[in-house]
Amino acid sequence: MLRNLFCVLAALITLSVGSCKKDLLHWQKVQQLNSNTTCKLNHLRFVGNNICIAAGGIKYDQSEMVRSTDGGYTWSARSDSNAPKEMLGMEVAPNGKVYLCGIDGEVLRSNDSGKTWQFKRVNNWLVNLGCAFPVPNRGIFVSSVLQRACTITSVDSNFNIIDQQNFPFGLNNIYMVSPSSGYVIGYGTVMQTTDTGKTWNFMDVNGDNFMAMDIHGMEVWMCGYNGSIYHTTNGGASWQRVRNGNDISLPRYNLLDIVFKDSRNGWAVCDDGKVIRTDDAGLHWEEYDRFTTSALRSIAICPNGDLLVAGDNGGIFRITAM
Repeated sequence: MLRNLFCVLAALITLSVGSCKKDLLHWQKVQQLNSNTTCKLNHLRFVGNNICIAAGGIKYDQSEMVRSTDGGYTWSARSDSNAPKEMLGMEVAPNGKVYLCGIDGEVLRSNDSGKTWQFKRVNNWLVNLGCAFPVPNRGIFVSSVLQRACTITSVDSNFNIIDQQNFPFGLNNIYMVSPSSGYVIGYGTVMQTTDTGKTWNFMDVNGDNFMAMDIHGMEVWMCGYNGSIYHTTNGGASWQRVRNGNDISLPRYNLLDIVFKDSRNGWAVCDDGKVIRTDDAGLHWEEYDRFTTSALRSIAICPNGDLLVAGDNGGIFRITAM
């Protein structure tokens, strides 16, 4: 009797595993581009119709910025000796200025879409992972210490500190959607401001180490390092978890960035080179053929609809999806 029961259970487990396994999606085209760097690239952003910037570096030794002026096909690289440490965050402000931030409070600012950079410093010397400049006379930086503590620092237009707020958890990034309203995300936490960062209120969403957002007005997509994906259509008044990263029946993905081209079609990238896709507003996610084992840290949609991803070892890939 026990033997028969064991056989039935084994058959059910085998059937279950087999039924969960799906064929990988195939790319129409994957092209590895010459980024002219071997440094880690943490963020990738279009700052104009054809101008794209990726930034990163080597932790304590080098900042690195690579730039494309032809829609992401060819790249030129430069480091900045005034900012000798890795750039960890990127912001394109409403006025078009580009900001990079990183270790020891170092900041680089460009007034000409990344052609030239000016060195600044926030004099608290923190490791800033994200920044935002929602209005010309106010900047906001978020830092983290081993995901155990964070500081939200507000500065004026000369980078003098106006205010600092400390919290007992780590933060990974900041996203301002208007001069007054925005989000900070981090370790089990999402907070929102409606007064340009003077105060922050906890939102009713947790359960992951939140890494990135993609914002389309009141509709926001958010991914976590443990593989969870959340969605809101009302600016965060309520959130729907469309993928549970703690569900052991689902593939394990360590997500670093997410992008949607419309309300149904989106992609997310992982720290082991995987890319996943949804075409039903996040209800189901499928995995593509993997073209690298290096971390993919940032993803963007090109003007012609191709995907552009960047990550470790200077990797920049241009992808045409099926």
